[in-house]
Amino acid sequence: MKKKVFVDGSSGTTGLEINERLAKYDNIEVIKIDYDKRRDIKERQKILNEADLVFLCLPDEAAKESVSLITNPDTKIIDASTAHRTAKGWTYGLPELSPLYKEAIKNSKRVSNPGCHATAFALSIYPLVHQNVMQEDYPVSCHSITGYSGGGKALIEKYESDLEDNPYTKAPRPYSLGLNHKHLKEMMLHSGLSKIPVFLPIVANYYKGLATFIPIHTRLLNKKLDGKELHSLLMEHYGNQHFVKVMPYIDKNALQDSSINSMVYSEGIIFDGGIDITACNNTNKAEIFVIGNCEEGISMIVTRLDNLGKGASGAAIQNMNLMLGYDETFSLQS
Repeated sequence: MKKKVFVDGSSGTTGLEINERLAKYDNIEVIKIDYDKRRDIKERQKILNEADLVFLCLPDEAAKESVSLITNPDTKIIDASTAHRTAKGWTYGLPELSPLYKEAIKNSKRVSNPGCHATAFALSIYPLVHQNVMQEDYPVSCHSITGYSGGGKALIEKYESDLEDNPYTKAPRPYSLGLNHKHLKEMMLHSGLSKIPVFLPIVANYYKGLATFIPIHTRLLNKKLDGKELHSLLMEHYGNQHFVKVMPYIDKNALQDSSINSMVYSEGIIFDGGIDITACNNTNKAEIFVIGNCEEGISMIVTRLDNLGKGASGAAIQNMNLMLGYDETFSLQS
């Protein structure tokens, strides 16, 4: 019997991509609400409770309203908004963090889909905190650069406007300058930190692709691991994951050696001494780099992903696969 799935908010960026992915399933019936009844509460409630699984691709308050309309105890929910990412009774949908996270998703009826910045951040930090290499109150700072699609339709329109001398396209634009980005609470909770990180997101004039950059002063860690040892720790933690890959270690000397630079370029790791932020686009992959300068006791953890893939709709489909008992990787590019 086909599972009935409803995408509430199917006209947004995430909703559209989820619908495209659902079209690949022959064991799912996507149910829809008539366009002229989309604001009819009773009709929406009927559809929501008819579904085996509901994706909420809505603003926070609208997502909360939809949840309140669901009375069917068998209806499963994946909420792509920020409304429930730290809420009690909700499971955080990042299965690679640990076997406990994955098992919880499989058995949950209420899953919150992670934010794009938060996904890359938590993947970078969680293993260090939970193995007591990094103390919970470590002074973490992070820059994250993303394509403009992460801002949804409104921001896409601003960047793709044909306005002459468009101010949005002049240069990368740091935002959330009040240091209070909406992902911060989930970043703390699901990485294990007890103190808020200094987090600065940056949006740039390209469509999609995201990377977080987290500097590590190894002398401040609980365990004074150098870059190579940090890399080994992450390799061990994510070694069996399908969608999360720890890339070969990058030493500062490699960036100064033209022969090594050429080799890692051919493997898609770096080019011209830099990292391609868009390399995971159109996949559900997250790739983690450790860059080390052991002589100075500093390292950098860089995690890149597609902000519309592993950072949004891809993660939602992966969580659906787990919740419905399907192959976790089905319809997802790795």
